[in-house]
Amino acid sequence: MLSALLIARAIESGEFTPTQAIDLCANAIAEREKDVGAFVTLDLEGARKAAVAPGLKGKPLRGLPVALKDIFDTADMPTEYGSPIYPDYRPKMDASLVAMIRRVGGTLIGKTVTTEFAHLDPGKTRNPKNLAHTPGGSSSGSAAGVAAGFFPIATGTQTGGSACR
Repeated sequence: MLSALLIARAIESGEFTPTQAIDLCANAIAEREKDVGAFVTLDLEGARKAAVAPGLKGKPLRGLPVALKDIFDTADMPTEYGSPIYPDYRPKMDASLVAMIRRVGGTLIGKTVTTEFAHLDPGKTRNPKNLAHTPGGSSSGSAAGVAAGFFPIATGTQTGGSACR
């Protein structure tokens, strides 16, 4: 996977499209997601539709694929907070961070695994560099997905130390 900066520059110059960036992600995900387990929800078709929407040109993220830790509300995808008590919960609106990502041209491709309410018990995600290990704490799906080349940008939080691990 190319870096976010290289993809953004390639999109800006016209040598790459946001849809091609989504396709890069889709190929990497198809190859390794079964082993890594970074996603709770994956919406590549929704991302492809968003990637061709008018108005991305000139926005800071230029249609770059972005994955969200599953603690941020999204109106168009379930938000489960890593908890079995919120199966398929559909918030009425996006969290402020999500709205800002969309406003600056980010293309949401899915929600990543988090520990329950971003606290303690590890999720199913494996470290893509060594599948026998966990990739950290509550931001494990986001961290593992970036490391595996599933997407160039993801959200994480520093709830209990996962971002620094």
